[in-house]
Amino acid sequence: DEDRAYNLNDLITTPQKANSQINGRGTLDLICSHLELINIDLELALELGASTLQQTKKNFMKVHQRLAKGLEQVAAQQYDLVLIDCPSNFNIVTRTALVASDHLLVPSKPDYLSTLGIDYLLGSFDNLVQDYNDFAKFDGSGVHCKIRPKVAGVFFTMVQYYRNAPIEAQSRYIQQAEKQDFPVFNTFMREDNVLYSDAGKNELPIMLQTSSNRVHQAILNELQLFAEEFINKVGLK
Repeated sequence: DEDRAYNLNDLITTPQKANSQINGRGTLDLICSHLELINIDLELALELGASTLQQTKKNFMKVHQRLAKGLEQVAAQQYDLVLIDCPSNFNIVTRTALVASDHLLVPSKPDYLSTLGIDYLLGSFDNLVQDYNDFAKFDGSGVHCKIRPKVAGVFFTMVQYYRNAPIEAQSRYIQQAEKQDFPVFNTFMREDNVLYSDAGKNELPIMLQTSSNRVHQAILNELQLFAEEFINKVGLK
């Protein structure tokens, strides 16, 4: 609602516990979600309605640009990286995030249903980019810029290991994704229900926790490798 526009800078928080562990190597800021956003997809969908084709296109651009315009407010903060966590669907909230993004990172569990969803997601992603760019030029004014987000890759998560390798039941789906020419990260995120659940309770990401636990150390090493791979893929170096 334009009458209730927020400056995203007012919503930024700086988690003190996490930043104390970073210790001068940068800063981690956060914009939290809220329970009152539970119906946001429905509310945004209502804003897409119109009685004419021209108004439909205008409403499409207005809704899909909302997050991108909001992020323009924080550009002066000069963040190296802004990560937008999306729900596992292709509703309007996810689409506005893609419009605002330079790259798409696809986390997926290596199983039958999840890998089926990768193909659907990437196809929907291509269609969104095409539709948006078609609408962006509809009035010829040059006011709306085209978007060119790229697929950074598929990152397999919740991976179960046996003898330092993904179990056979999951490995076949990883190989299947690679054969379909999906860009797949070489590093995987192994499953550990205890460590990840405690991270939320402790208000501290796993990467900032110290432990002599062998599994914890393995996860830290894998996440470090993934971070380096991601940075190289998106050109942050």
